[in-house]
Amino acid sequence: MDHMTYTGLGGLIVLVLDLWALISVLGATTSTGKKLVWVLLILVLPVLGFFLWLLAGPRSSSAAA
Repeated sequence: MDHMTYTGLGGLIVLVLDLWALISVLGATTSTGKKLVWVLLILVLPVLGFFLWLLAGPRSSSAAA
């Protein structure tokens, strides 16, 4: 297995989850530098970046209640 590729339903699920994570990161009240790091991490490593964001990423301002 040379490269891990996402196709079909699995690829669509990864895309939707990453878009959700990106929107949440951009809506967070953290610094621009931290947002940039999270966005790059999610874009470069879609699955791992999503799970790292889910565990340790900034929360959107609407979720902070």
